[in-house]
Amino acid sequence: MLVVDDKELVRTGFVKLLESDPEVRVVGEASDGLEAVEAAARTRPDVVLMDIRMPNLDGLEATRRICAKADPPRVLVLTTYDLDEYVFEALKAGAGGFLLKDAPADQLLAAIRVIAAGEALLAPAVTRRLIEEFARRPAPPPEGPPELAELTPRERQILGLMARGLSNAEIASELVLSESTIKSHVGSIFMKLGLRDRVQAVVLAYETGLVRPGG
Repeated sequence: MLVVDDKELVRTGFVKLLESDPEVRVVGEASDGLEAVEAAARTRPDVVLMDIRMPNLDGLEATRRICAKADPPRVLVLTTYDLDEYVFEALKAGAGGFLLKDAPADQLLAAIRVIAAGEALLAPAVTRRLIEEFARRPAPPPEGPPELAELTPRERQILGLMARGLSNAEIASELVLSESTIKSHVGSIFMKLGLRDRVQAVVLAYETGLVRPGG
């Protein structure tokens, strides 16, 4: 685990919290984005806990640089601001999750486990922010987004349900299919579209107009 925050007291607090969990090992700290990029390359953590607003290099660009490397760590972005203007760009940069700094300790530890397991996590306020972002965008062309042309009708249906926040189990129940079948379809969707996780799937689904806010 790599902890990145420009405020030493905040960073120390996160480290102590994380080290209270026997399943978490902190391998490094960084006080700005440049240090974070260097530390991630040197220590090769499984998860990076990333602040956004920092001097020298902000968390957005640091996330982009870290996630551009081969076999990158998972990045969980933490911020004080539930309507941070960087939310959408941080997710596009490769962040696997977004959580507010005032989240309870147990929620943060749970989020780290989710991210480390390869899943994605969005705070409710962040999900609302994404929906607001895409609600302002023009409607997609009637012929549909070319990015999704490789998907089968079933895969498009499952991607749409993922974008609405349903888990694999909930999608399986909705479509009356087994959870293993849904997991197989999700893997195929990720492979065909070059996606890492559900966050990227949600962003793509809204960005291409497959799912429209309020639809």
